[in-house]
Amino acid sequence: MGRRTREHIHFLFVTEGSTDDSDNWLRATYGDSIDILGGTERRGKVAAMNMAMQQVKTPIVIFTDANTQLNLDAVRNIVRHFRDPEVGAVAGEKRIQTTDSESAAGSGEGLYWKYESQLKRWDAELHTIVGAAGELFAVRTELYEPVSPTTILDDFMISLLIAGNGYRVAYEPDAYALERPSFSIIDEQKRKIRIAAGGFQSIVWLKKLLNPFRYGLLTFEYVSHRVMRWAVTPLCLPLILLLNAGLVWRDGWNNGWGWLLAAQILFYGASWLGYLLEKRQLRWKAVFVPFYFTFMNVCALAGLVRYLRGNQSGTWEKVRRANAVDSLA
Repeated sequence: MGRRTREHIHFLFVTEGSTDDSDNWLRATYGDSIDILGGTERRGKVAAMNMAMQQVKTPIVIFTDANTQLNLDAVRNIVRHFRDPEVGAVAGEKRIQTTDSESAAGSGEGLYWKYESQLKRWDAELHTIVGAAGELFAVRTELYEPVSPTTILDDFMISLLIAGNGYRVAYEPDAYALERPSFSIIDEQKRKIRIAAGGFQSIVWLKKLLNPFRYGLLTFEYVSHRVMRWAVTPLCLPLILLLNAGLVWRDGWNNGWGWLLAAQILFYGASWLGYLLEKRQLRWKAVFVPFYFTFMNVCALAGLVRYLRGNQSGTWEKVRRANAVDSLA
């Protein structure tokens, strides 16, 4: 680590609650070129971030996770956006490292993040992105607002609070974090349900952003990209199916409603087949997209139930990841 790097970048590793001797390994490997915020008590990720930010003296702070790999130019590509005084935060791109033999959960996660990345590009072109991925994002240190330790989607909350204060959250696809997908569909299900519960939590806590007269384009992007995904679409899908069935029952199959109902039945039938094949560790790409789309929306409904029950906390929940591979998606 060169002198120039040390002068310009302050490396801070947060290992609170670690039981695998991470502190000693980091000290033995990097010596005094890094700082470590440790401790035996496990308070949760958000509490650890709030404590870590009290030690940050640099004008810009970049957050990343220990289980991700960054491209070599990630830092350089992110910080250049802060030349614009209207930019308060910058989100990198999350990429999922998959193989052709990956499970439906893994392949679906990769497909989802490609779709999400495209939406973020469009959001950034219109005004600002609405929610950074915690694997890689940066903020102006002075704009960081401590969030509640019970926050589930800390990256989402932190970046939206900055956007709500009138700053743009830029997007930099050439700064990316590589991460392996969830090990199994069960692991992915746990993660999706927790994220959905965090989404409903965020909607309640960020309800001020629903005012288009005050926040303009930010409200439009927030509602269309996030609120409708978490709170509208999962509830509307079963309602559309039931209403469609009612129209066919009333008017018969020989009309457009009959064709629409048949298409829905075929779609959800393919989703169910995809689920059965996944349980047997068999993959058929023809039923992959219907399965993962339905899977995500079912998890969103389960997340709503979890949120209403108050059955969540800000403490990080470990999800198993697939083993590393050589080829990248």
